Amino acid sequence: MTGYRELTVELDGGSVEVLAWSGDASLAPVVLLHEGLGSARLWRSFPVDVHKGTRRTVIAWSRHGYGFSEPTTRSRTVGYMHDEALVVLPSLLEHLSLDDPVLVGHSDGASIALLHAGSGHPVSAIVAIAPHVVVEDRSLVGIRAARERFDTTDLVKRMGRHHRDPVATFRGWNDIWLSEEFRAWNIEEFVEHITAPVLAIQAADDEYGTLEQISRIKARLPGRYEELVLSSGGHAPHASHPQVVLDSIVAFLEDSA
Repeated sequence: MTGYRELTVELDGGSVEVLAWSGDASLAPVVLLHEGLGSARLWRSFPVDVHKGTRRTVIAWSRHGYGFSEPTTRSRTVGYMHDEALVVLPSLLEHLSLDDPVLVGHSDGASIALLHAGSGHPVSAIVAIAPHVVVEDRSLVGIRAARERFDTTDLVKRMGRHHRDPVATFRGWNDIWLSEEFRAWNIEEFVEHITAPVLAIQAADDEYGTLEQISRIKARLPGRYEELVLSSGGHAPHASHPQVVLDSIVAFLEDSA
């Protein structure tokens, strides 16, 4: 692993953990944005694979309240992904002197990437893995099932190996998604302002969303759009089909350079 570092970055709201792999400085850096129950380390081998496959600098970090970053001090609202995209992420990029990054987001992280770029922040490209742009019935069924597992299995214990406060991490994500006010959440208007190329990746059997999610991105995106649709793979195709997803990302970024 070339130039691997573990950093602690002070942002408004407290410190966050950052994992960094240094790569070719002439290429746009890759910033990974994790899912609603993820963290920098829960990407597993994916950051290293992207680093080796693209030769780029790769940054993985845990948002406040996730992993071993400081717990969030803000109440979770319907606009929490907007806050991450428009306030926290720009602050992190500025702190690390990362210009025009490639944003690779998974689930909530993909939505944050789309919000960030759709608000006029410069990015070189976006890879949206299992993104959400609207709330679907399938999403809510999957999130209710996750709550059932959390309440009746050892999920909280397993999450405790990866998060400082697993209960707060889970409830913060689960409760807002299942709230009545979140049902109207929709970020399609932001997609219409994205000028960077987008690669959307989703499995047909994703338990948290249908292929309607990426269809809506394709219909509204004004610029270049590519997609990788897998017949199976669940909500984390980069974990279930790592080589296929990595090859797709490498080819996409080579064409975007």
